[in-house]
Amino acid sequence: MENFWEYLQTLTDAKTILSKGGFYFLLVVVFAETGLFFGFFLPGDYLLFMAGLLCASGMIDVQLGTLLFSVIAAGVLGNYTGYWFGYRAGPMLFKKNDSWFFKKRYITVAEEFYKKHGGMALVLGRFFPIIRTFAPIFAGVVKVDFKRFTLYNLAGGIAWTCTFILSGYFLGRRYPQLNDYLEYIVIGLIVITSIPLLIAFIRRKTTNTEKT
Repeated sequence: MENFWEYLQTLTDAKTILSKGGFYFLLVVVFAETGLFFGFFLPGDYLLFMAGLLCASGMIDVQLGTLLFSVIAAGVLGNYTGYWFGYRAGPMLFKKNDSWFFKKRYITVAEEFYKKHGGMALVLGRFFPIIRTFAPIFAGVVKVDFKRFTLYNLAGGIAWTCTFILSGYFLGRRYPQLNDYLEYIVIGLIVITSIPLLIAFIRRKTTNTEKT
């Protein structure tokens, strides 16, 4: 059990992922978080930011162009996987019992986000934890036109990847001393990216309370 929790901590620690797992493990994590329903807890946003930061300092032995292209590909393939899973599983997801790896409310939040933003939810959703994982799954559930899904998938994958990796990369080139403050950067990114999701949960809970 102790080894399990150590392994889980490794999966959620961006610095550990990048230093111990390396470039290929980064791609696996991005794929899992954007396409597999149990990958919602993985550290997507700040993992990409730190990948750019560590690429700038040479701690990741890969060229920036290769890093961008590979992560975009992993994220796009991940969304295709999520779409396929939702398409195949369909309404059964709403009947599935809650577990540590799956909560029906995650699908509900993705559904509400999709209803509010339409197809752009697949682009904007990339920037929000949990929605990033479940938006493509819900798109498969409601059988969004595959060509439209592909367009939003590519746009979202490129926007999300370039925003965080390039931000980390150029900040790392300009301010090399940022490597000494990685923990604070991670905390800040977690807070920033979690605020919109927390607001959505609070609004949904308030709405449900008013209805009852």
